[in-house]
Amino acid sequence: MSETNPSPESAPEPGGVFRAAEAALRERDPETKCERALELMRGWWAGELEAGSAPAPERMEVPGRPEHPVLVHPKDLPRRGLHTTAGRVALVHAVAHIEFNAINLALDAVYRFRDMPAPFVSDWLQVAAEEARHFRLLRARLHELGADYGDLPAHNGLWEAALLTDHDVMVRMALVPRVLEARGLDVTPGMIERLTAAGDHATVALLEIIQREEVAHVAIGTRWFRELAHARGLDPEPLFLELLAEHMPGRVRPPFAHEARLAAGFTESEMGALEAQVRD
Repeated sequence: MSETNPSPESAPEPGGVFRAAEAALRERDPETKCERALELMRGWWAGELEAGSAPAPERMEVPGRPEHPVLVHPKDLPRRGLHTTAGRVALVHAVAHIEFNAINLALDAVYRFRDMPAPFVSDWLQVAAEEARHFRLLRARLHELGADYGDLPAHNGLWEAALLTDHDVMVRMALVPRVLEARGLDVTPGMIERLTAAGDHATVALLEIIQREEVAHVAIGTRWFRELAHARGLDPEPLFLELLAEHMPGRVRPPFAHEARLAAGFTESEMGALEAQVRD
């Protein structure tokens, strides 16, 4: 048998990437979820997984997550200054929770939207793997501060956005990367400034890594949103504002990290429109 024609036993399983993404998405243990996300990316790039037919995706009200942290309303989360260890733990824990949810969101994009081309799968598996690396970095920092993921309460806003957008990949690309993840681009510089003033240079170094890579993640969402809008004969710039007003009114507020958003694919006219809708 030719070496270039693998046997049926060694051939990738059709739909295997979707099954593997579902397994990672449903995984409850954070460390195992991170490992599954990294293995998914490796297996896809190595040709060990392929798309194809698989059972239809299910609506997932709750993805795999540990028993803790306890989920509360955002207004019930404690607010602490960063000049105390407890305050820095609270901030790092909050960012770690965002990154944990971002792993699930990236995996869900692969699992749910089966009609997208292979480059879409590649992009979101890469995002999932990078979010897993971010989570591990932040969890290690929590350990250095005498804490762990799950020690404090958290909110469920990111996954609620996944449920809001699970009916349409274009809406998902518009509202999750370009609203919620872009919000991280806006607020991280302020966190870095405050942590620098508090002398926590170790956490600053992690946030600087995350900020650089999150620009690329938002850019991936921007690119796919625009491709999908153009494929439907729609103008993406006014469409984005319409979707924002329909689904997330009041969610985009200053300050804006103007340069980071431009690097992530926002245009000057979009930024002007976002700033104008805040003033209106």
